[in-house]
Amino acid sequence: MHYHASPMSSFREASYTVAVRTLCELTARRGDLDLRFSPTPTAQEGIAGHALVAARRPTGYRTEVALSGRHGQLAVRGRADGYAPQTRQLEEIKTFRGDVQGITEAQRQLHWAQLKVYGWLMCTQDGLDELRLALVYLNLDDQQETVLMETCRAEDLRHFFEAQCEAFMAWAVQETDHREARQAALSALAFPHPDFRPGQRELAEAVWRSATTGRPLLVQAPTGIGKTVGTLFPALKAMAAPDRPALDKLFFLTAKSSGRALALHALAQLAPGPLRVLELVAREKACEHPDKACHGESCPLAQGFYDKLPAAREAAVQLPTMDKPALRTLALAHGLCPYYLAQDLLRWADVVVGDYNYYFDPHALLYAMTRAQEWRVALLVDEAHNLVERARQMYSAELDEHSFTLARRQAPLALKKDLDRLRRRWSQLVQDRPAYSVQDEVPQTLLLALQQLASGIAAWQAEHPSTVQPELQHFFFELLAFIDRAQTLGGHSLFDITVQAHTTGRPRTRLCIRNVVPAPFLKTRLEAAASCALFSATLQPWDFYLDLLGLPAHTVAMDVASPFAAAQLEVKVMRQISTRWQHRSGSLPAIVETMAAQWAREPGKYLAFFSSFDYLAQAADALAGAHPQLPQWRQSPRMSEAQQQAFLERFRSGAPGIAFAVLGGSFAEGIDLPGSQLIGAFVATLGLPQVNPVNEEMSRRLEALFGRGQDYAYLYPGLRKVVQAAGRVIRRPEDRGVVYLMDGRFARPEVLALLPAWWRPALSAAGPPATAPGASREA
Repeated sequence: MHYHASPMSSFREASYTVAVRTLCELTARRGDLDLRFSPTPTAQEGIAGHALVAARRPTGYRTEVALSGRHGQLAVRGRADGYAPQTRQLEEIKTFRGDVQGITEAQRQLHWAQLKVYGWLMCTQDGLDELRLALVYLNLDDQQETVLMETCRAEDLRHFFEAQCEAFMAWAVQETDHREARQAALSALAFPHPDFRPGQRELAEAVWRSATTGRPLLVQAPTGIGKTVGTLFPALKAMAAPDRPALDKLFFLTAKSSGRALALHALAQLAPGPLRVLELVAREKACEHPDKACHGESCPLAQGFYDKLPAAREAAVQLPTMDKPALRTLALAHGLCPYYLAQDLLRWADVVVGDYNYYFDPHALLYAMTRAQEWRVALLVDEAHNLVERARQMYSAELDEHSFTLARRQAPLALKKDLDRLRRRWSQLVQDRPAYSVQDEVPQTLLLALQQLASGIAAWQAEHPSTVQPELQHFFFELLAFIDRAQTLGGHSLFDITVQAHTTGRPRTRLCIRNVVPAPFLKTRLEAAASCALFSATLQPWDFYLDLLGLPAHTVAMDVASPFAAAQLEVKVMRQISTRWQHRSGSLPAIVETMAAQWAREPGKYLAFFSSFDYLAQAADALAGAHPQLPQWRQSPRMSEAQQQAFLERFRSGAPGIAFAVLGGSFAEGIDLPGSQLIGAFVATLGLPQVNPVNEEMSRRLEALFGRGQDYAYLYPGLRKVVQAAGRVIRRPEDRGVVYLMDGRFARPEVLALLPAWWRPALSAAGPPATAPGASREA
């Protein structure tokens, strides 16, 4: 939706613009929530499907026909999929998989509503008194069309259009009033503290310039300056900036739930009353009935979902904050699914706080809606150093032979032929393979077998919507992701095959499309935003993030000076210690004595970071054996949320001691332990990724693309984790602490250059030479 109004105008004087799809989804959608019209094709598949239909049409056929019209002060606009002027046939094209009979009557009514609105807009534009409407369903599995037709008089289409507009009008009045109140409140918004912290004003000014000019921003800002408030405040002010194109929405994207909590807390401090703030959470965390399918015949919260939605929507936009607890309470009171209620509210929210995947994933909801609704959005990407690895995961896909075997056991007989075909193609591919190998492309015979099986499963699921086969469904989703990645395979990714020995004596194989450079995928998403600001305490060197994140050449890269002084943090490089794999057992005495000596000098609470749980356990056991009086506690694999909270609580209220954690894990970033809660850290690793065939292949690909394969694959990711972990120690201007970097390789010039500029590392006198072989990688 877009608004065109002076700040004090009434709705009668204003113009409220709504997209055809939004109009119809609010006025014409009825019945149950039903996700059996699935799997939803990807955006690329939908585009390809539309192009296929257009190619079959006669010369003169027009696609993406821009249409607009007005009813009173309500402006309606959109793009019709296709129009044949010779036959006066307007088409709405829907791509799907499976059986066309799986498309419910409620879904078809919504599609007809959209087509009829487009029909009236076409009649007014071309002066037609009659028009043939065609609802075209294209099955992507067999490329067959099912066409439903109706010839309509322009007068009838006008009545339908006006009825939808009248039904929408009350909401439009409310939304116009809300927008005016929001803009007035944001214009008057004041900074919530008496003054900015050191560095915070510089950060805020940079975000303001980015949000108002549209120039992308990559900013490194140290921990402790208040990055969350320092980015949200100027972005909110920019939403109401005078004499500039209006921003419709602000998306604050985070890597972890702790980041969402900080953003929601900052917005509670900042946000004026009219601002609508929505929190998005993962489906598995919001679902009330994980044992049920998402349709009215299975889940009670899907029954009559769209009939009950208007009242729930009206109540939700009155909430102070639409966060997870508030939405859950409201949704259940109205008998609705909290997860899908939140998705509906996206259209009406001003600020959305959610995980990266909601905007950057291949099927990202926020990105898809931004494009479809033509929103002008500002992106704030928190802890952006995490986006490289997260995006690699989003654009990778894997097929595991064990998962395939479990799916075969559950599969119905109707799928046996497709399953056997895939098994043969898979076996042919991996026969006589080494433990790890890379191919330039996915063989067409294998890809065809994958596509045939996907089509077969989709068709079977459409015919048996109430039958849930968990293992088959799990493999089906993996199959779709793999096919999607295979169709976009290029220099940014690897297709690798792993053959792993198994206790059964029969090798277990995995096929993986492994993304190495997510830039080509992220680039389109960043370009879809009106502005984007990515920020973190660790974004050096710039080239690494500019190359891998797909930021344009005109991006502003800025380093905010630290408010901390070198005197606040002792940084000691222990050159006599080597934590390389072959030296680890020999490193333990020196590590233990370093920790014990520091404890003796200054008892308090410390964190010790290691490269693995095994190395952590060896060091913790050695410390316990040599100094049993020294208290300690340890991170364990797969800790629950309650266990993680208990681990952190010992820093806040427990006795002094040394906590052992894994570098790059839950306690190495994103936690705030100011003052005496944490006075020091021991880092017994450079954090370098393990040297293995996969990382070596990634290094070769990065070398070919950027000429810095070793640094991009090993050194930069490792040192980023070290700086993040050490950053837990100094959180406030009054904090004091110590960091021990326990490996001689930290003394190398190229490593020292990647440490924060305000650190003044002191090098121990003894140790291996800084130019020792293998210094840039874990051996």
